[in-house]
Amino acid sequence: MSGKKTNTHEISVPLSQVGLYTSENKIYPRSVQGIFARFRWICVALLLGIFYGLPWLKIGGEQALLFDLPARKFTILGLNFWPQDFYLLAILLIISAVSLFFVTALAGRVWCGYACPQTVWTELFMLVERWIEGDRGKRQKLDKGPWNSNKLMRKSGKQIAWIILSLLTGFTFVAYFTPHAILWQELLDFKLGGWELFWIIFYSLAVYGNAGFLREQVCKYMCPYARFQSAMFDKDSLIVAYVEDRGEPRGSRKRSDDPAEKGLGSCIDCTLCVQVCPTGIDIREGLQYECIACAACIDVCDDVMDKMGYEPGLIKYTSENALAGKKSKIFRTRTVLYALFLTVITIIWVSLIVNRQVINADLVKDRNSLYQELDSGMIENVFTLRLMNKADTSTALLLSVEPKNLFSLNESTIVIRPENVTQVALRVKADKTALKSSLQNFSLIVTEKDSATVIKVFDNKFISPSQ
Repeated sequence: MSGKKTNTHEISVPLSQVGLYTSENKIYPRSVQGIFARFRWICVALLLGIFYGLPWLKIGGEQALLFDLPARKFTILGLNFWPQDFYLLAILLIISAVSLFFVTALAGRVWCGYACPQTVWTELFMLVERWIEGDRGKRQKLDKGPWNSNKLMRKSGKQIAWIILSLLTGFTFVAYFTPHAILWQELLDFKLGGWELFWIIFYSLAVYGNAGFLREQVCKYMCPYARFQSAMFDKDSLIVAYVEDRGEPRGSRKRSDDPAEKGLGSCIDCTLCVQVCPTGIDIREGLQYECIACAACIDVCDDVMDKMGYEPGLIKYTSENALAGKKSKIFRTRTVLYALFLTVITIIWVSLIVNRQVINADLVKDRNSLYQELDSGMIENVFTLRLMNKADTSTALLLSVEPKNLFSLNESTIVIRPENVTQVALRVKADKTALKSSLQNFSLIVTEKDSATVIKVFDNKFISPSQ
């Protein structure tokens, strides 16, 4: 060990002076106009329209989208799915995950900026806030001002509007699991079930809290996507970036001033890009995980550049390679592999959906008795035929056995009720003298009567006494 002694100086700080948690300043995003803002609102309107409208849309007399958990039945755009179709949901989830990876590798966090539920409902709540309290400056002034009748009216009006939106959202969410007509009638009669009431309140509070108050905190601290997005990015992925070489050094000036004579870049340091950012970051400080790629800063900066008579694009969608003066590639190993895998698995999924049978059939041998010898000299094997009808109409099935000259059945026609499971005891008989072996091959054929479509062919063994 070294004989040197290290001197340490300890600084004692009272615990009361240690900030264990520092609250962030409230963000007041400024409204913005532009091509990306219009596109974002198109996405918001489309997604909200789908969410609020689907429970009221009917296809074939049934709710277009309904997850009936007690009945274990899932209705999606006129198609009925059952627990036996769970593999289709698993494949769909894989498609969704790969799609997110593919889009992120190509275009960065466009999901966050245009389609994420947190973004969609936050935009809706901020729109209501602007209608009632005004834009950024008016909201700041209102919050700093004393409580009076005007402030009380606006604040309470905003909260009431938010609560109505939240309750509507919670009701709509539950309507995907309980038919909306039943749910609405139960609500009017004050007979809502415990679970329905719980989830309406829970989901309403979640929307009210996330979109009304937490907002950017969800994106910055609660959402895992912001943390692992770097694993899906590369230097060719699209990002929202400030062109530093062109913008710096920044500084204010008159519109008539020549920035070159003043030694200034194109950035006039108006800070509008910060004021419109929903997460409150300064895009001029470089790529940050808080950026949700909503492009609000692009719209407002292009507007400023236009007013100053400068070329737009000081802030723009670009890539790290493009910023460095290198060629940016769209088709690269990562995106090609994502695209190929996505195409293949989507084709498989669509094929499974199109060719999905609405009749499921299973045949099980009775294990309690291998065979029975009848007084008539016939040998009998008993099987259990399990049939499931996923359709909403009755289906008639024809049963036949091959070879017909050797075997016979006790049942030839079965009618399965809609959305029903039926079990039938099938007795396959054969003349003992006609059998050539104690294990004789035979086939049971299940055919749909109306369409003459073969549902399934069961190849099995007929057991008889040793010859």
